[in-house]
Amino acid sequence: MGKEFGNLAKINGIVFFRLSPYEQKAFKGIISEGVPNTIRRIRGSIFRVAPFFMFTYLLVNWAKEKNLALSRKNPKDYENDT
Repeated sequence: MGKEFGNLAKINGIVFFRLSPYEQKAFKGIISEGVPNTIRRIRGSIFRVAPFFMFTYLLVNWAKEKNLALSRKNPKDYENDT
C-alpha cells in the first residue's frame, strides 16, 4: 500500500543516537557528584556576585525608607485645624 509514517523517505548521511529509557539513570550521582559540584561553584562565584546583591539590597532599602519619609505628612501643617 505505502510506506509507514516515519519511514517515508530514505535519508543517507544522518546518524541518530538514542538511549534506551530503560538504560538511563536520571538521578545517578546526584548526591556524590551534584552536591559537591554545586558547593564548589557557589564558593567560586560568591565573591563576584555577593557585592552586587548587597549593594542592590542596600539601595532598595534606602529608597523605601526615603520614600516613606518623603510621603509622610508634616504634623505642624495641621496644628491649627479644628
